[in-house]
Amino acid sequence: MPTAALVGVALLGGLVGLVVPPLARRFTTPPARPPSRRGARVWLGPPVAASVFAGLAVALGDDPTLPVFLAVAAVGLVLAQVDLACLRLPDPLVLAAGLLALAGLAGVAVLADDPDRLLAALAGAVVAGAAHVLLALLPGSRLGFGDVKLAAVLGLPLGWLGRDALLTGLILAHVLHGALVLGLLAARRVRRDTLLPLGPALLAGAWLGALLG
Repeated sequence: MPTAALVGVALLGGLVGLVVPPLARRFTTPPARPPSRRGARVWLGPPVAASVFAGLAVALGDDPTLPVFLAVAAVGLVLAQVDLACLRLPDPLVLAAGLLALAGLAGVAVLADDPDRLLAALAGAVVAGAAHVLLALLPGSRLGFGDVKLAAVLGLPLGWLGRDALLTGLILAHVLHGALVLGLLAARRVRRDTLLPLGPALLAGAWLGALLG
């Protein structure tokens, strides 16, 4: 991708980062953990959004699915901020991300006459969703069904990219979450029974899966 185009995508991400907080506030209920809202403002501002967009642009280049991935990432940033603030993944936002991914990828598949890629995306959603249903049903699991639905949605773009991207994205999400939990426990910032959001880790893992897979 030309440098000018990459800069343009990064600037677009920065603009998205500006509108994420007001959009997230529309879906934010009274926070389960007051400090998390302050952290969300720090970590999910324009620099993070610009980095997310630029990373996808570098990874995908001139691929026609880039706008689809950017649209899903934009909704994902709002979802992450809401989850950090009040431990919720609102269904309307998850549905919006799913519809953007499905419609966009279906359109690209039709234009490219490549139905196999769309089938791979749907298979990715099934695998990601089923894996997280099993995790949610394990005794003592704190995985919510909002997380299950988000994982299924993220399985669409990861499945489109292929098996390696799907596995990388799913595994890294839980590695990141586990490392964060251990770090917070070691720093005595949380207790063993403290509920922590998984949505941001799922989204970060999917982003890394797109970059590395």
